[in-house]
Amino acid sequence: MSTRSRLLLHNTQGANKMNPISELALVWLLLLCSVLASFGELEFDHCERVVKKWADASSPSREEQHPYYNNKDKRSLRDLLFFLHVPRTGGRTYFNCFLRKLYDNAEECPRSYDKLRFDPRKEKCKLLATHDDYSLMEMLPRDKTSVMTIVRDPVARVLSTYEFSVEVAARFLVHPNLTSAAMMAGRIRKNNVISTLDIWPWKYLVPWMREDLFARRDARKVKGVVIIEDNNPYDMEEMLMPLHEYLDTPTAHDIIHNGATFQIAGLTNNSHLVEAHEVRHCVQKHKNLGEPVLQVAKRRLDSMLYVGLTEEHRESASLFANVVGSQVLSQVVASNLTAKNKTTKPEESDAVSESGSDKSKIQNGTSEVASNKIEAKSGNMTVKTLMEVYEGCITHLWKSQGTRRVNSLKRISPANFTTETRTRVSREVIEQIISLNNLDVELYKYAKEIFVKEHELVSKKKMVSTSKRSIADLQNVFGEMDDEKLWKFVSVALMLLLLFLLFLFVNFRRRRTSKVKI
Repeated sequence: MSTRSRLLLHNTQGANKMNPISELALVWLLLLCSVLASFGELEFDHCERVVKKWADASSPSREEQHPYYNNKDKRSLRDLLFFLHVPRTGGRTYFNCFLRKLYDNAEECPRSYDKLRFDPRKEKCKLLATHDDYSLMEMLPRDKTSVMTIVRDPVARVLSTYEFSVEVAARFLVHPNLTSAAMMAGRIRKNNVISTLDIWPWKYLVPWMREDLFARRDARKVKGVVIIEDNNPYDMEEMLMPLHEYLDTPTAHDIIHNGATFQIAGLTNNSHLVEAHEVRHCVQKHKNLGEPVLQVAKRRLDSMLYVGLTEEHRESASLFANVVGSQVLSQVVASNLTAKNKTTKPEESDAVSESGSDKSKIQNGTSEVASNKIEAKSGNMTVKTLMEVYEGCITHLWKSQGTRRVNSLKRISPANFTTETRTRVSREVIEQIISLNNLDVELYKYAKEIFVKEHELVSKKKMVSTSKRSIADLQNVFGEMDDEKLWKFVSVALMLLLLFLLFLFVNFRRRRTSKVKI
């Protein structure tokens, strides 16, 4: 055997014979993998039990024992209206242009931006509009509370959340540095002025984005002149955090993704439930545990007085006016009749005092709001006039919001958010949003089904109501006639009918005659 052959044989034998240290390392690695796998299984089993326990506690068998669920007519407005405002769904428009027209300031529950600031079982308020999640219902008198909400397409909601976070954070760029901006925000809080930074989820999202904007501005100052060639504001990293990066942050996972489902299920990081964090964490870690949460959220939507859709803006507004607005106005009429029976004061004195208070608000631009409230409270407002008031209000509100957005985004120009710029978001990022919001996608589909059913029901009711009014009008007309007039009316009607039939008969004979001649 040659020297080379002996060397090859020796190397082969050495390769087959593993080093004892390597063998030990391999054993430890296999053992670690086994332990991790076992731990993963144990962790999943624990999460499964946690989610199941919460879902069982929220199941119909438990909840339906309460009178709130025993009442089959969920469409009846109760004493308290809880507007569960999912962020970036158009809720501010509804609050300012619908609810504030229907309810007096005294009827609004104290604002609860970070915690409940009143005892709902003692306070006699009628409207609670808040970003709180459904867990707040545990603290409300369920049998006296109706719930409403608005749901939005998940992709549009996530994009809008990103845009609004940037818009509000950019307002602070008027300050020379982050410290100055934070000090100003602190002074606002000391003066008891409510700002966006006090409202969930913006109290988390805006400071985070604000810090990022200042850091990028400081980096641009260090670099000197920065030329930005990309015209896609969602991927302009020199100016702001790119959207794809924003989507994959722990903050976005905890607050934004599947946000509507978690809010309606009562499981946000703002929840009043002790177990909310653990349930949410388990569902975020194990996607297949999300189904029980989705089912609870769907049942909650089913039980609500009103479910609107941001994308179906006009139809949703009309549905709200007919379902909620009409009942509030009816309650006002009933309340006025009761008050009229109890008081001896003339109505004119109330009107004068209210119009006087209205004049004092003209300077602040609230005279129209006040006059609309007076009209509603006097019982003169109808569903039709409510819609007219709403249309006028949203025009002014959207214009004001648009101006504010433009002024804010000037500070991070050329970044700008419009309907057109949204088309520049890549398909890959859109798919990422859909994947991360899988529960919201299904919930939105379900909300659309509810909306279609409610819309059809209201349309049928309106047709029946119109028919009844027509019959009533005819009855009123005939009721006002005496026997002689009624007999004359019937005689004339019969005469006209006979003349019409005679005309048809003659016309028919002429056609037959002309055919025979041909």
